[in-house]
Amino acid sequence: MKAVVCDAFGLEHASVKEVSSPPIFPEGVRIAVHSAGVSFANILVIDGKHQNKWSPPFTPGTEVAGTVIECGNETSHFQAGDRVVAGVKTGGYAQEVVATESNVFRLPDAVDFDAAVQFPTIYATAYGALKWKAAIQPGEVLLVHGAAGGSGLAAVEIGKLLGARVMATAGSDAKTHAVKQHGADLALNYRRVDFREAVLQATGGRGADVIFDPVGGETFRASLRCIAPDGRIIPMGFASGDIPQIPANIVLVKNITVIGLYWGYYMGWARHAPPEGTDARVRAAFEELLGWAATKKLNPATYKIFDLADFAQALHTLSEREVIGRVVLRP
Repeated sequence: MKAVVCDAFGLEHASVKEVSSPPIFPEGVRIAVHSAGVSFANILVIDGKHQNKWSPPFTPGTEVAGTVIECGNETSHFQAGDRVVAGVKTGGYAQEVVATESNVFRLPDAVDFDAAVQFPTIYATAYGALKWKAAIQPGEVLLVHGAAGGSGLAAVEIGKLLGARVMATAGSDAKTHAVKQHGADLALNYRRVDFREAVLQATGGRGADVIFDPVGGETFRASLRCIAPDGRIIPMGFASGDIPQIPANIVLVKNITVIGLYWGYYMGWARHAPPEGTDARVRAAFEELLGWAATKKLNPATYKIFDLADFAQALHTLSEREVIGRVVLRP
């Protein structure tokens, strides 16, 4: 099969090669990959800067969708020919991948493979952050930063489905237009508008109840100045390159909660295993998410599709920060 192989850290050391298919294991499901998601996390992994660091040679990629080829002898949910979406720790930039059955989910016919690759981590993270951790309530104000990216659009859509009043920030008029199309009640171009003042004005001075922030840096610091009392702020990533230090005095005085969420923990990718019952909880979450997608309540945006041979161009396109939604590879 063909796969992207990183012989050393750095994109210049990655290329498409003919390699052996990965071996099946008892709890494994072999998938013929139709689509693979491209993310900033992939760029960090290739550069050796992600918390999940692999020893070269390795194949990057964590989100895949395709068709089941083969099942291990300790699996029970799938059979050859099933349409599925899956999360894998690594190996997704390939024509085949073997995923642990607990991280494989049946894909409704109404959801295409390109849209599906946004669910294993992107939509799942937004769901876990907003529904499980922040417990956002109907009528509460949700502020989403980086709202035109994959993570941001997922948070906008899920927040709206959960009944929130959604405000969002993005870096161009084209992006704010897209964000509004995906359900935001108020979309702010942060290059033109002071979002802190705009949020306070729109909420009568109270601020946002929940803030979803994949940007970090100054955006996070300004967010602490427009969060409501008893608010919850979720630092989801640091696209700005600046990991902020959280001032405990503001957390104390404003009575706010800072929430961390690493979705890989629920997929069994962290150092410590998740609690008993997590697999059932995760499977129920995916049934709800993919059900929403099948009925067009969620509409993942695919910005551009690349062949596997053009993986470097796909990653470069993402790094230029003009993408609205997600970039997809077709192995």
